[in-house]
Amino acid sequence: MSETTDWTRDLVEERRQKDDFMARHRESPFISSRVPFHDLRYFPPDPAFRIRARLERLATPAEAFLRTNRDGSAVMRYLGDLVFKVGKSSTRLRLFHAGEGVGTSVFAPFRDTTSGEESYGPGRYLTLELNESDEYELDFNRAFNPYCAYTDDFECAFPPAENDLAVPIRAGEKVWAADQNPRTPSTVMIETVEKFRAASGGAKSPPKPARSPAPKTRPKGNSRPASSRKVPATAQPKVRGKAPRSR
Repeated sequence: MSETTDWTRDLVEERRQKDDFMARHRESPFISSRVPFHDLRYFPPDPAFRIRARLERLATPAEAFLRTNRDGSAVMRYLGDLVFKVGKSSTRLRLFHAGEGVGTSVFAPFRDTTSGEESYGPGRYLTLELNESDEYELDFNRAFNPYCAYTDDFECAFPPAENDLAVPIRAGEKVWAADQNPRTPSTVMIETVEKFRAASGGAKSPPKPARSPAPKTRPKGNSRPASSRKVPATAQPKVRGKAPRSR
């Protein structure tokens, strides 16, 4: 059996396990928010989107503030840039650490030219485990939606403008529902205001919702095979505090 065949089998099994988690586990956003579940949607597995990348670290990690779907900010540590090629296009993604409780797990939130159409408009996530070599495989087939793509009950961080890719990434998770797909991070707040005004007879601004806790599930590194544990291959980076927005 070839390495590609093994990889495809593991990816398909990982997606099956994630659907099982989302449909049944008490920490699923669908279960906790009482949202009717249907299977998640994905681009077909494509080995071409398994891409080698090099991390160009900052000499000293910098504090960063990522805008959230509640018009707040998520406090992160900006570690450096993942440098790689998609086809013939050289590009980079800023890599972030979400703080206490995630160990060596890091993530790169990103948008691409499928965002707002085939994929979730405000962006998707890739997770990795830091290593000493600073060489990584970015497997975009394991790109996933933040929990706010399914329900407004969760607060999630959006990609900074620097992580808007000028190429299509037709790999990983697609948008969950076509009628729940804001085109951009800014569109999220515009639609929130419009929904509030429609429900309240034209009031000027929506109330600030309470912050919801981040799911406690841990991410799996993109290069790991599917696990037998009934957990998703995703996580929601923890949102902390309030700070000036980054975009």
